[in-house]
Amino acid sequence: MTQTQCSTPSPSLPNERRSNVRVASIDVMRSITMLLMLFVNDIPGLKGVPHWMFHAAHDEDMLGFSDTIFPAFLFCVGLSIPFAIDHRLSRGDSQFQVLGHIFRRTFALLAMGLFTLNGERGAGGIDHKCYSLLMVAGLFLVWMDYARNWNRWFVRLLQAVGAAILVGLILYSDIHGQPFRFGWWGILGLIGWTYMVCALAYLLARRSLCGVLVAWIAGVLLCVVSNSSLIPHDWFSRIVLLPFVPAGWTGHALGLSGMAAAMLMRQESLRRGHRLLGLFVLLGLVMLALGIVTHQHWIISKIQATPPWLFFCTTIFFPMLALLYWLVDVRGKASWFSLIAPAGTATLTCYLLPYAWYPLRSMLGFHFPWSWYHGMPGLLLSLGYALIVVQAVRLLLRLHVKVKV
Repeated sequence: MTQTQCSTPSPSLPNERRSNVRVASIDVMRSITMLLMLFVNDIPGLKGVPHWMFHAAHDEDMLGFSDTIFPAFLFCVGLSIPFAIDHRLSRGDSQFQVLGHIFRRTFALLAMGLFTLNGERGAGGIDHKCYSLLMVAGLFLVWMDYARNWNRWFVRLLQAVGAAILVGLILYSDIHGQPFRFGWWGILGLIGWTYMVCALAYLLARRSLCGVLVAWIAGVLLCVVSNSSLIPHDWFSRIVLLPFVPAGWTGHALGLSGMAAAMLMRQESLRRGHRLLGLFVLLGLVMLALGIVTHQHWIISKIQATPPWLFFCTTIFFPMLALLYWLVDVRGKASWFSLIAPAGTATLTCYLLPYAWYPLRSMLGFHFPWSWYHGMPGLLLSLGYALIVVQAVRLLLRLHVKVKV
């Protein structure tokens, strides 16, 4: 590998220009992932739907369609990190300020993940529907992207009200004998841990391609070794796995895979011709081979976060990113995905909105004829619901309502 390939930025594209480059295919991939997450979160309870559409059971050796959506989210998190961090550095933020942003963002995602996790049962005597509505109100008030022309003290007041709602939910739950659970951190919490690991790895790698590739390979190896018995579990957990960073190395390896892909996309020499497309297809084939080999030793399981799950998912993600890059960035077909664009620019808002919609629907007693929740009509209904959520977020964006951490 040449020196130009191993360093970032390259001489032909200075850091000041590179940090402002936005790769549209990354936004599109994030939009598709968020749309599919809304879809798969709505299909449980449908009847007459193929088994492969759902999550596999704990001990089931299967990669269900729903099992590929969360890892795609982690992959997209890694894709965004180099661009986001370099943008902050290029506008004058110090390394210390960037670290502060990383930890604040991690805390926000962990908090949101824990509140959504606890929302599954409600808080003490509060019905879970009321809990969910209060939770969404609190999260929006605390982390909404307020317009700059708003009065600063009024914004602080709204954030204080939101924080009071969230703290009140914790205290009320504790008083009524249901302490606030930490459990598995929730989806957003797991994303938060992976974001922190990947962002810190990017800074430690000094933003270089070689450094990021080394971090990616290390993450993959830690995923494989941590799922094996090569090293005594107690020793390995204490020394290598860093148990104070939860979520497991399989999830972190997915994020690091996305970060490595983003760094490769930034190499001008790879963007010439079809080199980048060929490289991503080749990486997909390598992941497929690793998945086949590791499948001899582990089942494919999202719940157990096994190595074959990592490899078979990235077998899909690398070629998918290549296809989107060719369509959007090379052929200029971004308009094809304009309908779902808000899911890529206001992803967190899209994720939180259903926590308000489902309780409201239950309280109103609204539902379609029960025959619609079966087979293909049910799947189309869930897909329509996902598209409606994205369009609702589009409307919220026009009203300048957006959650941002």
